[in-house]
Amino acid sequence: MANFRPLVLQIFFAAFAAATNIPDELFSPLTPQKLVNTTNSLPSPILYPQYTNTWNVSNPGVWQNFPANTWTSGFFPASLYALNTRKTLCGSNDSNSLGIADWVQLGRSTSSGLIPLEANNTLGHDVGFVSFPFMEELLVNPQNQTAIDAVNAFAADLAARFSPIVGCTRSWDTADPTDFTVIIDNMMNLQVLLASFALTGNETMKDIAVTHANTTMINHFRADGSTWHVVEYNSTNGTVIRKRTSQGFSDNSTWSRGQSWAIYGFANMYNHTQNPDFLNTAQRAADYFLDNMPSDGIVPWDFNAPLVPPPRPADSSAATIAANGLLLLAQVDPTQADKWTNAALEILRNITSLAWDPSWQSLLSNGTVNWPEDNFLTGITYGDYYYITAANVLVQMGLAECSGSGNSSSSPSTTRSTPDSENSSKIGFISSSSVLVLVSIISFVLLVVV
Repeated sequence: MANFRPLVLQIFFAAFAAATNIPDELFSPLTPQKLVNTTNSLPSPILYPQYTNTWNVSNPGVWQNFPANTWTSGFFPASLYALNTRKTLCGSNDSNSLGIADWVQLGRSTSSGLIPLEANNTLGHDVGFVSFPFMEELLVNPQNQTAIDAVNAFAADLAARFSPIVGCTRSWDTADPTDFTVIIDNMMNLQVLLASFALTGNETMKDIAVTHANTTMINHFRADGSTWHVVEYNSTNGTVIRKRTSQGFSDNSTWSRGQSWAIYGFANMYNHTQNPDFLNTAQRAADYFLDNMPSDGIVPWDFNAPLVPPPRPADSSAATIAANGLLLLAQVDPTQADKWTNAALEILRNITSLAWDPSWQSLLSNGTVNWPEDNFLTGITYGDYYYITAANVLVQMGLAECSGSGNSSSSPSTTRSTPDSENSSKIGFISSSSVLVLVSIISFVLLVVV
């Protein structure tokens, strides 16, 4: 009867998948195939995919490559490491094609092009993002000296941009040295400081991260939990000069990717510090995000941008970042775990339905890189990275199994536009809690009995 246990587990996962409708595409064999194909097409010296060309050209969905000193250059190597994590979680079998490559070796070889930035940092604060593959390497081999050196060097570069007067690390350099610019994105770069603290015990790194988060919590948030993209400080006295946007619709609007950075960034800071103010801030940011989702459930590039004309585009990268932030929030906020998990799954379902496109080199289409610069309806490397990691986290949380039902090779069910007719309808959470509880009880009883 012990052989009956795998069947019971299969029944449980099938029932859970039916109740939550986890997209098969999250575990599609197309994901490793596409990443191997992209790796094999990278030029030498290496350039890194950042975004694709757009839907309205003759051959859409083709990666556009950029030099290593681009803020997004660490995401593709990090995606390769993420598939190694997937392989560890799921094994390598024919159904998911994870055995087609040595993901660690690919991650190491592609991230090697980032190492010269340690001695010649032209990225400013974005060394945090570039450090992602090296932090992934340390999960594989904590003794890897190349990765240790990279994390510590990049953390030192970011720490050097910290102003104790302002209480933040400087984001963009400006012609006027008294104009100290900080963007909400910088919450994500704090991870490299925390990683360096873990490696060295240097309390200064952690203190800078905490101080930056505290200052951002005070000055980047509106009363309703929404965020400004950019806050400009006076570097000589730390006073706020101006609050504005660079990539959103207006200074008073909420750029969705910035809001997703805030959710993830503050949930992560709470995870590292247990400071309840950081948890409250992450909750407020998440509530705003969910309360302002349009009725179609597709994350727009800016929550306050006009619907028409032209049609307000989606941002698949904001969706996948937010999903990861919500899943992290579910893990650190157990009293509301169901709420955050259900919301993440809803976002993943809707963006998959809109943006999964087997014909593109990227996993997802419908990303908005920068609407003011007319760069939208593309695939985006960080959108893909967070799509991969969301699936990994679902497995780690015990909420998903590793293979879909095989429907992921089908064409997307919608066109490249976003039929976005409302701006403030609350996202509909899945109403399957009772089903999941019942399935869990039945499965547990069966496991005990058999």
